[in-house]
Amino acid sequence: MADKEQPVTLRTRKFIRNALLGRKQMVVDVLHPNRANVPKDELRQKLAELYKANKDQVSCFGFRTQYGGGKSTGFALIYDSHEVLKKFEPHYRLVRYGIATKIEKASRQQRKQRKNRAKTVRGTAKTKSATKDKKK
Repeated sequence: MADKEQPVTLRTRKFIRNALLGRKQMVVDVLHPNRANVPKDELRQKLAELYKANKDQVSCFGFRTQYGGGKSTGFALIYDSHEVLKKFEPHYRLVRYGIATKIEKASRQQRKQRKNRAKTVRGTAKTKSATKDKKK
């Protein structure tokens, strides 16, 4: 793929140092002519090099490609340490970066059905009806 060799330019705007959350936050403009898009993993790597940080401390999200292509704009956070990132970053983004594992749970519809079935019984039978649902 010749697509990977195409040059990518990063420009940061609205740079803010957020001391309370232990991070630098900025809007990132990515110029990528002759290229459809740039993977977030590659952007994290380039931002880490640019700001002398580790790739595990960088979080990128919210990228939108402009109409006509060639330019994308999104948001980036560069945390002071890996521990601060784990403390303040939302869980779903930690799962995206492979730092945390996804919590497996029943589908929304199944949870609602279980709740409504439990409403038809009284007292300790509620827990029994929940276990019956799981056995089915």
